[in-house]
Amino acid sequence: MDWINLIIAGLLEVVWASSLKYTDGFTKPIPSLITIATLVASFILLAQALKTLPVGTGYAVWTGIGVVGTAIVGSVFLGEPRDLTRFICISLIIGGIVGLRFTSAK
Repeated sequence: MDWINLIIAGLLEVVWASSLKYTDGFTKPIPSLITIATLVASFILLAQALKTLPVGTGYAVWTGIGVVGTAIVGSVFLGEPRDLTRFICISLIIGGIVGLRFTSAK
């Protein structure tokens, strides 16, 4: 359950980080509420996962999922660059996340 909580927390990080762009400095209520709600939910699930996972592993995986997911959202939906160098860097982050998952002791 700890890894499931961590993965969901990471996916929620993608939502809040991506929706942050639409808050217009927290002046738009709906995007602001979505951002705050998903941020809080993400932190709660991260905290639950860290009850059993090492903090370094949990935090690295959480931020890694957030970074990769947000970069993909930016490239696919927000018109951000889609070049080979960016793809290689994202792939390296994914490799690090997978490596942490399979080398992490509980």
